[in-house]
Amino acid sequence: MTSDLTDPSSRARLAALYRATLLENVIPFWLDHGLDSEHGGILTALDRDGTVIDTDKSVWFQGRAGWMFATLFNTIETRAEWLAASRSCLDFSRRHCFAPDGKMYFTVTREGRPLRMRRYVFSESFAAIGCAAFAKAANDARAADEAVKAFAAYLHHSFTPGIMPPKSEPTRPAKAIGPLMIAIGAAQELRANLGDVEISGRTCTEWIDSSIAEIERDFLKPEHQALLEVVAPDGALLDHYDGRMLNPGHALECAWFVLHEGALRQDRRLVQLGATIVDWMWARGWDPEHGGLLYFTDLRRLPVQEYWHDMKFWWPHAEAIIATLLAWELTREPRFAQRHRLVHDWSFARFPDLEYGEWYGYLHRDGSVSSRAKGTLWKGPFHLPRMLWYCSRLLEQSGTAATQCS
Repeated sequence: MTSDLTDPSSRARLAALYRATLLENVIPFWLDHGLDSEHGGILTALDRDGTVIDTDKSVWFQGRAGWMFATLFNTIETRAEWLAASRSCLDFSRRHCFAPDGKMYFTVTREGRPLRMRRYVFSESFAAIGCAAFAKAANDARAADEAVKAFAAYLHHSFTPGIMPPKSEPTRPAKAIGPLMIAIGAAQELRANLGDVEISGRTCTEWIDSSIAEIERDFLKPEHQALLEVVAPDGALLDHYDGRMLNPGHALECAWFVLHEGALRQDRRLVQLGATIVDWMWARGWDPEHGGLLYFTDLRRLPVQEYWHDMKFWWPHAEAIIATLLAWELTREPRFAQRHRLVHDWSFARFPDLEYGEWYGYLHRDGSVSSRAKGTLWKGPFHLPRMLWYCSRLLEQSGTAATQCS
């Protein structure tokens, strides 16, 4: 089914497609194959048909899946199986995913024995949103408290100078956009589920404001029409591989976080900021030869160092579908409808597995399947079902005051 956002009947069919794909295809795949009935939590390393490839568990996905299942319970239907799945993921995380010093692991064994600790704290951010959504679903004060503590830990490790072990030598100091983006998205989810609570001296809204401001000041480069991934501490361009490398899908995810905030506040300036990021990074990422979004590109259009730069991954396309739909809903600019049609049609023609369900995660540049895996330590029930959930609801609410800022 092709996308035509300018036609009301097409929008209705599109909303139905997203909802049906979510509830009849993607979520059942993970409930049937991913949930660990013996040890709790979720397994994400799955073959095409759902066969478990590896039993090591991603700590990220205990929080991410916990969020997804609880969010469906909170917003779609109060199904007991969704609440139970969320509880299983978060209980496993409570029991097994925290080191003695309180920091969360990156991977553990199926039974919960620690395998790897990474320097960054994204596990904490996903635990925060999972606990917040579950707290609302189950009216669980303990989970609400855990959400606040996990987000506070994320903020402490991400933004306290000298706390996180350095990634590189001090010769060329740098900072990345990722921690700021994650702060926006996590704070939005905590605010939606717990209210605008104060954490580490600021409300969720204040953390969102400060993160957007730093992104706009230091990472957005009008002279290049690009949103950078890595900059010097003062926002200066680092004219080397890392500093020039663009991740269009990541930038489009950032764009829709900003657009979402603009919609909630009826703030035209934020909507324009998000729309500008969509414009610039679509131009930087869309593959004019084969279609789809390139994974990495270079600011100066030079060769990219990473060898997978021209592959087509599932998650940038999911983020682009949200970003272009939301940009169109908020501005009614025809170019966003056209881009949504391009990325929707390209994605739904290539990523879905019509026999076993869910999406393949990794395609070659021409759109052919590179790996038949449906899940890995990085791919699980998050980016795709979040897109289907968000877009179906947005289309169902299309034209209301909540989605009009033009």
